Amino acid sequence: MQYMIRRLWHGLFGIYAAVVFAAFVLPALALVAVAPRLSTRRRIVRAAATGMFCLTGTRLTVRGLSHIPAEPCVVVANHASYLDGPILTAALPPRFGFVIKREMTRVPLAHFLLRRIGSEFVERNDTHKSAADARRILQKARAQESLAFFPEGTFRREAGLRRFHNGAFAAAIRAQVPVVPVVIRGSRRMLPAAQILPGPGHIEIFIKAPLFPRPETLVADLLEDARRSILADLDEPDLQAQGT
Repeated sequence: MQYMIRRLWHGLFGIYAAVVFAAFVLPALALVAVAPRLSTRRRIVRAAATGMFCLTGTRLTVRGLSHIPAEPCVVVANHASYLDGPILTAALPPRFGFVIKREMTRVPLAHFLLRRIGSEFVERNDTHKSAADARRILQKARAQESLAFFPEGTFRREAGLRRFHNGAFAAAIRAQVPVVPVVIRGSRRMLPAAQILPGPGHIEIFIKAPLFPRPETLVADLLEDARRSILADLDEPDLQAQGT
């Protein structure tokens, strides 16, 4: 009986969350379409993300905001759910541009919204396009723009931290900007990979101490330092160490 009640509650919550999502996203799309300044468009989207979590009763606990440097930096976070983008949008200052897998360009409304807030799209499977994307991201980092990456590139239902791609760390070293590891906990439980509608939950965001690369720092070393920092608070296994 308790299982059935819990399933019913989760289903009703999911429907309500979908209604709230539509109620915030559609006006945000309209405002983002006409707002002339990038900074304004990012503030609009951040307010919409914050409002959605507030109205669904989803508590976001953010720890370590003081670790985000005043100067440009690169944020790297674990990736477990489609909620992770809105979570970072609500948690981080609105000066960050997101680096996202190119598959999102196939979703017209999401592509439009993400492009209007200065997101960059990267190819994971085509070597030639990946190199061109890497050069473009490096130019942004060198231009002292703050960027946010999910270095795993994608997520799956299985809990754990997957292998990181090099792009975020190579860009940080070449541009000589700090890397800030960020841990997201709770999003996988709320909206796992195989689920359409979210369930109720509590999200925790841990912003860890920044890592300051030197010109001679190796990409592999910086990447591993960021992985260790995230794993320390993730409460999920290291899938790379397990060979999966």
